[in-house]
Amino acid sequence: MMVHLLAAAAELFSPYVLMVIVASAVFGLFIGAIPGLTATMATALLVPVTFYMDPVPAVAAMVTASAMAMFAGDIPSALLRMPGTPASAAYTDDAYALTKKGRAHVALGICLLTSAIGGIFGAIVLSVFAPPLAMIALKFSSFEYFWLCLLGLTTSAFIMQGSPIKGIISLALGLLVSTIGIDPVSGVPRFTFGSSALIGGVSLVPVMIGVFAIAEILRFYAHPDPKLALEQTELKGVFSGQASILWRQRKAIAQGNILGTIIGIVPGAGADIAAWVSYSLAKKFSKNPREYGRGSEEGLAAAGAANNAAVSGAYVPALVFGIPGDAITAIVIGVLFMKGINPGPTIFLNNPATVYGIFMAFILANLLMIPLGWVAIRCGRSILKVKLSILMPIILMFCMVGSFAVDNTITAVGVALAFGVLGYFMEENGIPIAPFVLGIVLGPLVEQNFLTSMMKSGGSLIAFFDRPIAASLGAITLLIWVSPLISMIRRWQSASRQA
Repeated sequence: MMVHLLAAAAELFSPYVLMVIVASAVFGLFIGAIPGLTATMATALLVPVTFYMDPVPAVAAMVTASAMAMFAGDIPSALLRMPGTPASAAYTDDAYALTKKGRAHVALGICLLTSAIGGIFGAIVLSVFAPPLAMIALKFSSFEYFWLCLLGLTTSAFIMQGSPIKGIISLALGLLVSTIGIDPVSGVPRFTFGSSALIGGVSLVPVMIGVFAIAEILRFYAHPDPKLALEQTELKGVFSGQASILWRQRKAIAQGNILGTIIGIVPGAGADIAAWVSYSLAKKFSKNPREYGRGSEEGLAAAGAANNAAVSGAYVPALVFGIPGDAITAIVIGVLFMKGINPGPTIFLNNPATVYGIFMAFILANLLMIPLGWVAIRCGRSILKVKLSILMPIILMFCMVGSFAVDNTITAVGVALAFGVLGYFMEENGIPIAPFVLGIVLGPLVEQNFLTSMMKSGGSLIAFFDRPIAASLGAITLLIWVSPLISMIRRWQSASRQA
C-alpha cells in the first residue's frame, strides 16, 4: 500500500500535474462565479482537454474544477442575489441579506471556509470508508430512494417564508413543471404542447437561470434601487473573526459535513439536494429559525459545508461500484473508461496508484480553495464597483450563453426567459422561489421511484416499510410531518395548565 501511495504522491506533486490543478482551479472559479454556468458544465468542458492527459492529472483537473466551481457559485449569490450554481440557491437569501447589512466579507468567508472543510471531510470519508459506505448505498432500492426524495420535499416546508399557503402553491407549481415530458409508465407525452423539444422535460439549469438571474434582472429594471446600485461593500477581512464564527456554528458545520457526505453517496442525489436538505434541517432544529432567510450564519455554515461534502461523497459509489453519484461523477467515469480504467471493485487491485492519486487530489484541491478562493472574493469587489445598469445586460448575455450551452438549443434560452418572467411574478406576489425549485428537482425522482416501488410490491404500501433503511427514512419523514401537530398539542396543553 505504501508503495502505491508514494507513487501516487510522486505523480500528483509533479510540476506538470500541479500546474494542471492550479489552471483547473482558476477555470472552475471563473465558471462557477458566472450565474448559470454550473460545476457540471465546468467538468464537461474539461473533457476534451483530458484526452491528452494521464488518468491522475485528468481526474485531478475535474475534481479541482468542480470543487472550485461549487464554492464560486456563492460569490454572485452573496453580491447580486444570483446563485452561480444550483446548490448556492439554498442559501442565497441569507448571503445576500448579510451583504445588504454590509457584511459580505463575513458571508463569503463562511462560504469559503465551510466549503473547504466540507470538501476535506468528504475526501477523508471517501479515502477511509469508501468500501463499507458504498455497500450501504448499493442496498438502496426504489423504496429507499422514494423516502429520501420525499424527505427532501418535506423539508421544503421549513424553507418557506411568509404564508404557508403560498409556499405550498410554489411547491405545487414546481411539481407540475417536473411532470413535463414523457410519462415514466405509459410513455405518453405530458404538457409538451406538441413540442418535441419538451419531450425530455425541462432542464434544471435554464430554469435556475430564469427564476433567479433573469427574474432579478427584470426586478432591477422594474424597481430601480439606487441604494442597491451604489452598494459599496468592502470585501476586506474575509478571514477576520471567522474562527469564532466557525466555532459558534460547529454543530451546523458537523451536520452539513455528515449529511452532505451521506446524500452525496446516494446515487442521483448530488450537492443540490444536499444543500437544500442540510439548510432545511438546520433551520428545523435551530434556536433562531426566524433568522433564516434574513442573514443566518448558521444556515450558511450548514449548507456551505454540505454541498462540497456531497461532491466528495459522490465519488464513493462511482469509484467502488462504477455507479455515478451525480452528473459530475458520470463524466469522470466516462473519462476513466476512455483511459482504459474500469471503475468498480477491481480498480483498487488493478490501478491502486490512480485511486490514491484521486483521494489526494481531493484534499489538495480543497486546501487550495482557501487561498485561491480568497483571491476570487477580492476580485469580486469589482462587481460592486460597476453600475448595475451596465452589469445587468452583461449578466443577461452570460445567462443566455449558459442556457444555450446546456442542450445547444434555442429552446433552452426560451425556457430561461419564460421562467424568468414566472419567477418575477411569483416574488412580486410573495410566492417563494425555493419550494418551486425543490419541486422541480425532486418531483421526477419521487414519481419514478414511487411507481417502480408500487409495481414491485403489487400495489402494497406496507412494502415501503419492509426494508430497514426504507423504514428508517419513512419514520423520519413521517415524524417531521407530525411534528407541527405534536408542537401544537404541547402548546395547547401548556396553555391549559396555565389557565
